[in-house]
Parts: sequence; structure tokens; C-alpha cells
Amino acid sequence: MKEQILQELKNSRIIAIVRGISSHQITDLAQALYQGGITCIEVTFDQAAADLKDNLAAIERIRTQFDGKLFVGAGTVMSGNQVELAVKAGAEYIISPNVDADVIRRTKKMDKLSIPGAMTPTEVAAASFWGADLVKVFPAGILGPDYITALRGPLKQIPLLAVGGISPENCASFIRAGALGVGCGGKLASPALVEEKQFNVITRIAGKYTAALTDCQTG
Repeated sequence: MKEQILQELKNSRIIAIVRGISSHQITDLAQALYQGGITCIEVTFDQAAADLKDNLAAIERIRTQFDGKLFVGAGTVMSGNQVELAVKAGAEYIISPNVDADVIRRTKKMDKLSIPGAMTPTEVAAASFWGADLVKVFPAGILGPDYITALRGPLKQIPLLAVGGISPENCASFIRAGALGVGCGGKLASPALVEEKQFNVITRIAGKYTAALTDCQTG
């Protein structure tokens, strides 16, 4: 499954980051994203919540209702215990905001795709050393595509995911700079649009991302 997800990321180039969406709204959102061409969705853990039950329920619903169509992962995973909870709920990949050796090791032990977050070359190299399959560079929108190019100079063997401030207008520039893919949050899976049930708008935005990334690969 890890190889299948990596191949899907190489093909689609994008993960939709879902934050602040309840498990009761997640099915409609997932359908809207899928109709716009998105096949990988990250459900982020709310670390400020009393528990992760709703986040876990959202992962389970996507995995159950879209199995074979969508690949679901857990984001903002901060401990080995949370890795186990996410995998039990159905997460196929684990994304973190930081480089944590225990999180990476636990993810690999459970045979799931590991995508920790990093910014500096030292952090990127450390994540790879601990076993990361892919490293999330954050905040990519502030650092810019040139930063991805610079990282790729000495660290070209480490696949990178550009996250933070990624829009339909700039997403292709990060791929051209050397990123394997991009992660897109509020500009794509907007909680406001979900609350207003404007799922057709979300589908159109998703289509803009996928079109830009397709053009980048074929242009």
C-alpha cells in the first residue's frame, strides 16, 4: 500500500489538508474533493481538543466510504500513541508538523507512509535518517519555490512535499522547483465553504489545483 500511495502522489501531486471539519461533514467534503480530482486527503488531529474521537471518526468514514477511491492519512500527529490511533482508524500515511523519531519509527513499524514536517536542511536530513518516506517542507509559501530548489541541491535524494500557502496559482512552481507534490489546506478544504454547504465551489477549486498540476507535468 505504501508504494501505491507514493505512486498516487507522483501522479496527482497533491494532498488535501482537512482541518476543522467534523466527522458529520467529512463525507460531503471528501466527495467534493474527489469530484475535483483529489485522491489523497489528510485529516489533521486537533491537538487542543479534549480527545481525538471526531478526527478518528472522520478518518474511519473516509476509509470506509471511499476505499479504493481515496487515500486517507492523519496529520498533526505528535506521538507514537497517536500514530497507533490513526492507523487503527484507517490512516494509510502519517503526517507531522515536526521531526519526531518516535513518530517516524512507530509509523514505519506499522508499515505506513511517514511524512514528517521540516524546514531546515538539518531537519530534512534528520527526518530522512530516521526513516521518513517523504519530508514535508513548511511553510513553503513563505520560503518560496527557490528554497525547494536550494534544498534539492545537496538533498536531492530526499523527496519533498511543499506545504503552507499553496494556491492554484503557485502550486506548479513548487513542482518545477523539485517538490514531488504539494499539500493544500484552507485554500482548498475551506471550513467556511463546508459550513455553507458550497461543495460545488470546493469541487471547482480542487479542479483548479489538479488542472494546474497536470499542466505542469505535461507542459
